[in-house]
Amino acid sequence: MTKTKIRFDGRILFLSCSSEAVSAQLQGRDLAVAEALPLRDNISTDEITPVVIMMTYDSRLGEYPYVGFKTEGVLPIGPFAVSNGGFQVTVAGKRYGKGSSRESSPLAEKSAGIRLIIAESFERIYRQNCDNIGIYTSTDFGLIERIRAGESIDIEEFLAGRDAVTQAVIRAGGLLPYSKAELPPRDDKVFNTITQDRPLTLVEKIILRRRINPEQAVSKGDGVFISADWRFSHDYFTGMCAHFMHEAFGDPVSLVRPHEIIAFQDHLILASQSFPHVRDNLLAAVGGLASAHDEFVRRYPVVEHGALKGQSGSQGICHALMTEQHALPGQVVVGTDSHSPHAGALGCLAFGAGATDIANSWVTGYIRCRMPEIIRVELSGRLTPGVTAKDVVLELLRNDSIRQGNAIGAVFEYRGEAVQAMSIDERATLTNMVAELGGFTGIVQPDQKTVDFIYQRRGVRIELEDWLFSDEGAEYKAQYSIDCSRLTPLVASPGDPGNGMPLAELEQPVAVDIAYGGSCTAGKREDFDYYHEVLAWGLEHGLTIAGHTRLYLQFGTVAVRDYCIEKGYLETFERLGVEMIMPGCGACANCGPGSSTRADQVTVSAINRNFPGRSGPGQVWLASPYTVAASALLGRLASFEELRERVGGGGLK
Repeated sequence: MTKTKIRFDGRILFLSCSSEAVSAQLQGRDLAVAEALPLRDNISTDEITPVVIMMTYDSRLGEYPYVGFKTEGVLPIGPFAVSNGGFQVTVAGKRYGKGSSRESSPLAEKSAGIRLIIAESFERIYRQNCDNIGIYTSTDFGLIERIRAGESIDIEEFLAGRDAVTQAVIRAGGLLPYSKAELPPRDDKVFNTITQDRPLTLVEKIILRRRINPEQAVSKGDGVFISADWRFSHDYFTGMCAHFMHEAFGDPVSLVRPHEIIAFQDHLILASQSFPHVRDNLLAAVGGLASAHDEFVRRYPVVEHGALKGQSGSQGICHALMTEQHALPGQVVVGTDSHSPHAGALGCLAFGAGATDIANSWVTGYIRCRMPEIIRVELSGRLTPGVTAKDVVLELLRNDSIRQGNAIGAVFEYRGEAVQAMSIDERATLTNMVAELGGFTGIVQPDQKTVDFIYQRRGVRIELEDWLFSDEGAEYKAQYSIDCSRLTPLVASPGDPGNGMPLAELEQPVAVDIAYGGSCTAGKREDFDYYHEVLAWGLEHGLTIAGHTRLYLQFGTVAVRDYCIEKGYLETFERLGVEMIMPGCGACANCGPGSSTRADQVTVSAINRNFPGRSGPGQVWLASPYTVAASALLGRLASFEELRERVGGGGLK
């Protein structure tokens, strides 16, 4: 067999912690590895391609890679710097490609000339996106000097340690060429009988039940294609998915089960109220993405959740609507967003993927994944008043093992007394933020609360099938245990969701300019129960929102708004001058009201991420809904407990 050799003739760009080192490379100097150290860890897709430049879905993105990359407080890489510099290889530290599943990031790198990315470790979705579009990746730093010496590298070196399916995809030059050759579409869904010779976790059961080649043995880490139920995109990526689909499969094309394909308008729906989009004259480009989304919906008989008529906002954020209206226990749910695990709160396998994966799923009905390792998260005890699921996730995020990337690609299976006591809304916070933990997905075993939730939200009665649980004695990669009765409110300092600390341990007061409650993570009914509880208490005690602070609350779905009207919450919010926002991703995606507009502004936010630039140029502290509302009243970071002690003379009861 002829071996494929790959030669890299371009320069190597080290994403160093030193802004001077980065600038020197852009000015034409090639650095030795030692000169570039230490390398930046935790480089997010928000830094590779900030949302304000994601206005197209083709090679024009090549102007922009790394324009949001921040080190030592500066942004050293400007437009065209990578392509003009002749770089073909990027080198970085741990957990490269954190955050959003946006395939815009590797596409921007590829379009700028990057052919290989070397990092100490990669986030799951980012690396799979690279595989899908033909960018090579490696964790072997020994390649650097070999490439500089002019050596051609055997493709086998980029396949080492990868599963057989991924190797085949890489050899084919990407997912879509592989799929056209190997995966004939199938209209009917696959449901296998689960046969087992050992105890299985719930996620393992779902994958074995839905994989398309049940006769092949599968072990942990093996790549598999599984038959998907719901496959969704949102307005940032519907056009990209359709573009890739038509390019590979023809135009028009027959979609597999279009009634289970959903197109959401949520990420760009509030762009006309977004400071950077208006300032930088980006609304025409936003209109281009929206038009591509609308064209797909017009051309194909898919399900649409679109804009509200006669007012701003949308029907809801995709993850919240999937959980409220569509996903069911045991199903496979996949979407163009890393927070797709939200629906795992219902006991389904829900995960995020890039545009190429989703385009392929529309045509074939299949989605690619690996048989994952499972992490058992045991949440014992009961959360005390004022402490929420968000605090639990912030506690997990600051775990050293997780911060080092040891949970990348794993499933977080939540169980224990505290989980059983949580509502589905709170369980969804746990599963939603598996994206920040670096995991594949999160899941909670369905129970009577799941059945009741589906009936209350949809009027649909279901019965749980008898296999929807993890077997006793199932194998787990690791176990993390948290005594929830001992947890206190936490925050994560700006820059990374893993920068968690107990709020009580802040060394000095942190004044807050913006308090923001919303997003898929914190725009649910129970989140609004928390906001209202704090704000109603404040009104009773003569408080108002601090003079230097603005409080924004954003509904996750129209149903959440209607719930707040029914409960009488809007009157409380109006009396305090809260700025209410209709459903959409908004400030969480730096595309709506509530984002910072200056670098000196400080935000406390109930969203899921605080990567540089995520919600504007300011500094974002992550916190729970309780802490966001209490901080708005005091004008500085504070828990509801502290608010009551300082103002009311007593703690929470």
